[in-house]
Parts: sequence; structure tokens; C-alpha cells
Amino acid sequence: MTPQLFQYRSGLPSAVDEVFAWHERPGALERLTPPWEKVSVVQRSGTIRDGDRVTLTMEIGPVPITWVAEHRDYQPGRQFRDVQNRGPFAHWEHLHRFEPAADDRTIAEDRIEYVLPAGKWGQRFGAGLIDRKLRRAFRYRHDTLAADLAAHAPFRDLPRHTVALSGSSGLIGSALAAYLNSGGHHVKRLVRGTSEEPDAIRWNPATGESDWTGIDAVVHLAGESVAARWTPAKKARIRDSRVIATGRLARSLARAARPPGVLVCASAIGFYGNRGDEELDEDSSAGTGFLAEVAQEWERAAQPAVEAGIRVVHVRFGVVLSPRGGALGQIVTPFSLAMGGPISSGRQYWSWISIDDAIGAIEHCLMTPSLAGPVNLVAPRPVTNREFTATLARVLHRPALIPVPARAIRLALGEMADEMLLASARVLPRRLERSGYPFRHPDLETALRHLLGRHE
Repeated sequence: MTPQLFQYRSGLPSAVDEVFAWHERPGALERLTPPWEKVSVVQRSGTIRDGDRVTLTMEIGPVPITWVAEHRDYQPGRQFRDVQNRGPFAHWEHLHRFEPAADDRTIAEDRIEYVLPAGKWGQRFGAGLIDRKLRRAFRYRHDTLAADLAAHAPFRDLPRHTVALSGSSGLIGSALAAYLNSGGHHVKRLVRGTSEEPDAIRWNPATGESDWTGIDAVVHLAGESVAARWTPAKKARIRDSRVIATGRLARSLARAARPPGVLVCASAIGFYGNRGDEELDEDSSAGTGFLAEVAQEWERAAQPAVEAGIRVVHVRFGVVLSPRGGALGQIVTPFSLAMGGPISSGRQYWSWISIDDAIGAIEHCLMTPSLAGPVNLVAPRPVTNREFTATLARVLHRPALIPVPARAIRLALGEMADEMLLASARVLPRRLERSGYPFRHPDLETALRHLLGRHE
């Protein structure tokens, strides 16, 4: 059967050698995988040179699929090809082609030849669907690639960092590892036990000890999830995993023969508590409540690193948006089924940030010597919960008519509901803006359309 042909071209804001080098680094495939697709890299041999392979797992509806692709036709700085050895298509070849353009720009082209399974029946009923899925995915891929290259560009002439990363398997940590690696940094994952991964570093959270030799920077994201009903035992784990573990890590770094130059340590806008429509920035006072108390102790726990001369940045995360998890990951399905709506009155402010801006801002903090102390990781335009739900519904072409009463959510989640879902914090990223960080997604609708692939 004659293969179907799909092509997508775009201009990129970097020279061709830089674009090609980006594709050769670890993390590139993860960065190009649309976050709404349930796809994971499970094994990789080599990079993109002839004979190198990658194994993916994915879900097509409820069916798990393994996809094995081999790289061929490698031409340095110009092209490489992926050929399916095992997977859902009867035939699949994907040519990645790069051509230099004027003003140190690059024309990137993806050319895919494929044959659907089930012969003419697969072609008749599946060709239109596959073309739409590919067009949606490759717009995301090219937009993400262009934005990543632009984000790394200000640091092009600076030495890249070897970064020790805790919490590397979490929503933010996994995205950050791929982003930093593909940008030329070298991420070493802090792991609790033994690991066969060559870039893993053994870390003992009970003591904070590890081997910091050759480490330029540490990003500390590990901590017990707060997304569950808060029993006394749960609250103790939340506090201890942040406060005690961070204190041990800071003291270990301070004792190192050659301490890293910077520690970026997670915190949260829960620091500010429930403040209604008051505008809050890094100079605002702390609030009250469990999360505010934990955040204050969490940040104080890093003081031994500060006293040792390490530049410490406390990144206060807002609601990080990704369909892979977190708040958006939990609500996108009910909203897609027209079962979504505002929480309680919907007047409470949700200070949000896209996953791409969250990880981009962390790199900005790593590479900007003037940044120290608290830095709010939120978009410059916080919205109320009612605005958030209306925007998500509009992006998904669904109504948002089913509100969640405060009483019901308190009954289900207890104290957590009052401090996270019903609390209002109108937080602004003043220090990021003053230090020159350029937001990819300053407004909510732009962020959601990119993250969900809903540009139509």
C-alpha cells in the first residue's frame, strides 16, 4: 500500500549546528513529546546516530503499546531518520531535516511516511484522525523547540552547569531534567538507593550526605505530596520531608570541600496564606496556617548553606500547570466530559504558572547571579478560580456549569481544602520580571492552548 505522507516545516531562532546539537542531547525526545499524550521513554541506546534505538511505551485508548524505533541516515548537522521496528503502524519512517537560513536561523522539517494497520480499512477510517493528531503534535513540538532554544540563548556564552537534582521523578523534576540536559547542562539525579543509571548520585535524606564532587549547582525539589487529606501523620510527613530534609541537605553542602555555587530550593506561595485579593510579592509578609508555617520553616532550614557562602534561591511555586499531573492533570478529564465548574464562589485567586515557565525560571535562577532569597514562580497575570475554569472550558469547547460546593470539598479533603483550593493568593513574580525573565506564557489561555494542543 502507498504510504501516507505528513510534512511540517518551521523557522527556528538558532543556527543549524545549535539546533542539531540540541536534538543529540539527552532529554530532547522528552521535551518534544506532547504532554497530553501518555508516552514514556523506557530505554535508550546511544543518541540519534545510525543503529541507536529508543523504546517507548504509550497508550492508544486503554491499550498499552510498545514502540521501538531505530535511527538511520545520520548526517551531522543536517538530518537523521527514525524507522519503526515494532509499533502500532504497518510502516513508519520519520525524517528530521535541518537547513541553514539567513541571520543564523534554521528551517526544520519533519517528513513522515506511514502506513496504517488493517490495510484499506485502516486507511479509510484512520487516515484523517492520524493526520489531525500529527498536525497537533508537531505544532507543539516545533513551538516547544523554538521556545527552548530562545530560552537557553541568553546563557549561550556561559559555562553550563553540572546540576544535582532531587525530586527528579516528580512532575517538575522530570521536566526540568529533560530541559536542562537538552540545553547543554548535565543533570545528575539524587537517588535514595542504588541505581544503575550512570548519572545518578546516591543521596541519604536521613543525613543529607552525598558526594558533591564536581557539582556546580543543586536543585532541591523532593518532598511529600500535599495533594491528599491531611491527617496528623500526613502533616508530619509533609513538614519533615521539607524542613528536616532541607536542613540536612544544607548542612551537608556547607561541609563540602568545594560547595556548589548555588542551591535552588523549592518553596511554595502557601507562604503567604489566604490573603483575598491583596497583591503579594516577595516583600510581602508571611501568612498564617499550616502551609504558611511549613514554608517559613522550609526556607529557614536552608540557612546553613547561606552562611557557607552558597547562593540560595527559594522558588515559591504557584499552581504548576501540566496535563501530566498536578491540578490541571486532575481536572482536565472532568472538564472534557462537561462535568467541570468553579470551586465554591470561584472568587479566590489561583496564581498559576505553566510547566515550561516553571522549569525555564529555575534555569534563569541558576544562571542569574543577582537572584537570591525568595523568587515567586507564578505567571504575571493571576486569575480567579472562576476565570480559570471558564478559560479551561473555552479552550476545551465545553461548558463549565457544575460548581463544586465548598461544603462538599471540605467534607472530602478537610483542612487541605481550606488552605489549597478555597484559599486566595494573588501573587506576582516581581523578582523574575525585574531580573529580565521573559515569560513564554504570561496569560492563561495561551498556556492552556499550548499545553493541551488546542489551538483551533
